[in-house]
Amino acid sequence: MKKLTTKLATAAFATAMAVIPAHAEQGITDTEILIGSNNDLSGPFASFGAPATKAAQLVFDEVNDAGGINGRKIRFIVEDHAYQMPKAIQGMNKLINGDKVFAMLLSLGTPMNIAAFKLQDAKKVPNVSPLSAARQMAEPFSDLHFAGTATYYEQIRVGVTYLAEQKSVSNVCAMYLPTDFGKDIKEGAESISNETNGLNFVAETTHKPDDADFVGALQKLNAEGCEIVALALGVRQAITVSGTAKKLGLTGMYFLNSSAGFHTVMAKVPGGVTEGMYAASGWADLLSRMDKPEVQKFFGRYTEATGEELPGSGALLGHSAAETMVRALQAAGPDLNAKSFQMGMESLNYEDVVSGNTVTYSATDHQGADEVVISVIKDANWMELARE
Repeated sequence: MKKLTTKLATAAFATAMAVIPAHAEQGITDTEILIGSNNDLSGPFASFGAPATKAAQLVFDEVNDAGGINGRKIRFIVEDHAYQMPKAIQGMNKLINGDKVFAMLLSLGTPMNIAAFKLQDAKKVPNVSPLSAARQMAEPFSDLHFAGTATYYEQIRVGVTYLAEQKSVSNVCAMYLPTDFGKDIKEGAESISNETNGLNFVAETTHKPDDADFVGALQKLNAEGCEIVALALGVRQAITVSGTAKKLGLTGMYFLNSSAGFHTVMAKVPGGVTEGMYAASGWADLLSRMDKPEVQKFFGRYTEATGEELPGSGALLGHSAAETMVRALQAAGPDLNAKSFQMGMESLNYEDVVSGNTVTYSATDHQGADEVVISVIKDANWMELARE
């Protein structure tokens, strides 16, 4: 009887082991890697989120068509939160607890990413190249948080300094959404003003994501003597601000976007509505580098696949983030897990021709690119002015 019990137990154990996947890491099987993205495909930042996820999928399709990475195909799962926190929480839970993705890529929104960190970290789910340049994406340092570019905070500090010197102006202001994203930009403008002789932070206005009338806000800032106005608004809102300022005759105001407003479509608004707007961003505009064969190839493939006339900044970011992910997965090797992926990310050092950045990660630095690119809209195109 004892021998029979032992045999039955052994058989039961063997059966149980047979149904356990050979690779028990979340989001990884012998044939597949699940990557998730909690994004804005229909809200105020959809002009970034929608093309970014399309461009990333194109990169993954190309990799999969070539056989995948160490025999595994990448499956990219995207949820639309429309820049609404309740939907973002729902999408995050689905991706991490339901789909059980291995890593998150290109998730959009500062508050959305911050809210997800606790669950992601507990599940050891890496967060790579979020569509947010807030300081919290890589600060404080975390083993599995990897930011793509210079922070909003640093971008605005560099941009304000540049405009103050070039335009010989001194009064700095901010128009922003009162979120973690907006506060980062407002604090960047305020801090550099307080630290620099001759600069003064004199006024601010806060706005909701669906605000569309900025007459009162601009009149207030004009009355306060604002000359440099740092913007932390949606792309459509920033366009409206520029057009309204022109109608009001506020020619002495210089509007400064961060990377959140550095979008190709902003330069293409008819009638010169956005002409003269500035941006301090973590990458160079795509159209300004069409002489590069790699950029031409990406441009052609994206427009052919999507039917869109321009890839734009969102597509650029999606392509670049997906390339980072692919390189890290390759560097991690066949025994893929959170630790080997971390080591793969920390080994990356390459030139990203599409974004115009040098991308470098290390065991002590989880921000891929550091340069800030200053640009201005001239003749319906973003023109690069300086880099720091």
